[in-house]
Amino acid sequence: MTGASDMTQAFERISAVAPLPAHLRGGVVAIGNFDGVHRGHLSVLERALAEAARRGVPALVLTFEPHPRKVFRPEVPLFVLTPPPMKARLLARLGFAALVEQPFTRDFAALSADAFVTDVLEHKLGISHAVTGFDFHFGKDRQGGPAFLMAAGERHGFGVTLVDAFRDEGAEVVSSSRIRALLCEGEVAEAAGLLGYRFTVESEVIGGQQLGRTLGFPTANMRLSPEATLKEGIYAVRFRRADGTLHDGVASFGRRPTIDDNGAPLLETYVFDFSGDLYGETCEVSFFGYLRPELKFDGLDALVVQMKRDEAEARALLAGVRPLSELDAAICF
Repeated sequence: MTGASDMTQAFERISAVAPLPAHLRGGVVAIGNFDGVHRGHLSVLERALAEAARRGVPALVLTFEPHPRKVFRPEVPLFVLTPPPMKARLLARLGFAALVEQPFTRDFAALSADAFVTDVLEHKLGISHAVTGFDFHFGKDRQGGPAFLMAAGERHGFGVTLVDAFRDEGAEVVSSSRIRALLCEGEVAEAAGLLGYRFTVESEVIGGQQLGRTLGFPTANMRLSPEATLKEGIYAVRFRRADGTLHDGVASFGRRPTIDDNGAPLLETYVFDFSGDLYGETCEVSFFGYLRPELKFDGLDALVVQMKRDEAEARALLAGVRPLSELDAAICF
């Protein structure tokens, strides 16, 4: 990832409703939802980066917002692993020039496959090459598939690369649904193995009851999406401030049963070796290990004793961690 910081600064996040800047036309585009930007997605994304480098043109990602499942099945909550701002940061760190977000509506879903190729790929993006997974389908009733896309590329003058499904060391396909299931069970280390980096969330630090400060464990409080079905409990984490500085920490995600039985889920991070005001900062928390479930204690003294144990365990776990990948190193180290 040589020069990744320069690429991050130049990275652009663009709505497909707006005209594409001229310097990005003629690029190679990776197409997909890419929720999680996991190892399976990386097999597509890295192919697009390599093709763009070979051609000497920009590398772009075309994705769809909101996730199509939210449009077709709005009654079923969807734990989005990488909301758009986080997805954009991950793609920037990989070296892409831009993320183009196509608004996904029922009207857009009703476009024919031909119209998607002509209106989006040819006219809006002016692509020279498309890279996507072997099972990518598009257009009304999913009428466009791999064979259709390759034939359309020949007609419209762009190349197409189809990438086979990526399988992990156990020969299972890596998917966003597998990762969501692991996170729901608190299996953040296993999820990291599929992601290729530690699962990371971001949110603004908000005010709380300040009980932690009274107990000697001041916390940075963040609200996650109500759809985030991360298992409630205590985690060893790494905390990145808005200025990029990193701190180890221990975080509680849940409803604080000892002090507030009816509270909404909250991520509360005790940031090690830090004193200062974080209110209003948008920060990232990366999850390294699940320590224990939430417990209800008989009073605050017992809670403090356990918090000291949690701190010691988190410090020990984090002292031995190593990057899983260059992307993990860029986020968490």
